[in-house]
Amino acid sequence: MVASAQIDKFAAYLRMLKERNGRGFKQLGKQAGASGLSLHRYCSGLSVPADYRIVHSFAKACGASADELRELHKLWALADADRETPTEKPAEPVSEPEERRSAVLLKYWWAALAIGLALVLVAGGAAWYTSASPADPAGPYRDRLLFSQACEAPVSMGQHDECVTEVQNLLTRAHGKLSVDGDFGPETLRRVTAFQVLAGVTPRGVVDTPTKTALYEQKATMATWSPPEVEHKIREVFTEDPETAVAIARCASFLDPLWVLPNTNGSRNWGVFQISDGRLKEQDGTPLKAFDPAWNIEAAHKLWSVKKDFHDWPACEAALHR
Repeated sequence: MVASAQIDKFAAYLRMLKERNGRGFKQLGKQAGASGLSLHRYCSGLSVPADYRIVHSFAKACGASADELRELHKLWALADADRETPTEKPAEPVSEPEERRSAVLLKYWWAALAIGLALVLVAGGAAWYTSASPADPAGPYRDRLLFSQACEAPVSMGQHDECVTEVQNLLTRAHGKLSVDGDFGPETLRRVTAFQVLAGVTPRGVVDTPTKTALYEQKATMATWSPPEVEHKIREVFTEDPETAVAIARCASFLDPLWVLPNTNGSRNWGVFQISDGRLKEQDGTPLKAFDPAWNIEAAHKLWSVKKDFHDWPACEAALHR
């Protein structure tokens, strides 16, 4: 992997946390659930973990504060985006005769291209020059706020400005339920993450270029079931104990099918019954499936059926018996 400025920044931040903590990679790896060698590669900028949970666990083991965790999440998202950017393969060496043939072909190719461009300019006029380049990530949205210099960096947690207001307005246009106050707090983080899942964008929780494009193109709708509809379905599925099931779901997600909540280990919970990443894998599910309230409620009932209790929701179950 070719290092980039974003990957270097991410690695430098990890090194800062590690050096401040003073412990070795092997010790930190035991707490973070990763090998010491892997942690060394991340801190050296040689690789970027695809799973943020490892980063989160490492930072927690180093004693990172809440503000540092937010900054680290942003840096990881940017580094992860660069990691996924394909790099050009180096050209294969060619022999001298092949070089001469290539030079002749290139000469004729450039001549043909010049003629073609001249014809295009005559036919299309100066408008050809003002159209967006295919390589331009802003494309047709270059005049939109999120693609302006003011919002050039990804919009992320803790930010408070016009860029956040624009994101919130676009989310509400997509039928997302949130306050438009210009403050990128937990509510906006939940809605951004949910929109990314629905739009097929990597759910990093920061508004990067693909997310900005998806928001302007309104690639997904956040319209979903109302709380009464969710409650009705829960009662229909949990016939054995509908009252407790509804109370658990209300405690977990306020009966919101698009509710997202991060865990302390960097994983996330999804949907009505806040099914964790680990449980989703066990049930061959995905965050997108978890946002389907019918699937989520059925999946929760399967978890309930193992012991016929709500042990998978200990916090909410305990709250019900206070």
